[in-house]
Amino acid sequence: MSPVTANEFSRIALLASIPGDRLADLASRMKRENVQPGKTVVIEGEPGERFYVVLSGMLEVTQAGRGQRTILKPGDYFGEVALAMDIPRTASVRAITPSTVASCDKETFDEFVRPVFAEDGPERTS
Repeated sequence: MSPVTANEFSRIALLASIPGDRLADLASRMKRENVQPGKTVVIEGEPGERFYVVLSGMLEVTQAGRGQRTILKPGDYFGEVALAMDIPRTASVRAITPSTVASCDKETFDEFVRPVFAEDGPERTS
């Protein structure tokens, strides 16, 4: 599996404000994963251990009792709420097309991504 590149991340609005060298460091610490349609990436209520960025494909976000769903596309992200607030996952995310995501652990999230949220404020759930 090929590594995640800083160039891929520079096209993601959330991460675009991270300076080049730090963006390259973040990319080197991300894990790329191909996700087949129907596979659930995160499950509502489970502990949150990783932050995800959608590189390709489409995934759906569902929340129990809400009946509402959101579609994630390339450039979107998920998993930040559970990591930032140290709470269980607030939603489930499942691939609806062949998709590729990049993810990092909490330590990497805290070092590279959390500061960006402090500037912009989170917009997504899960």
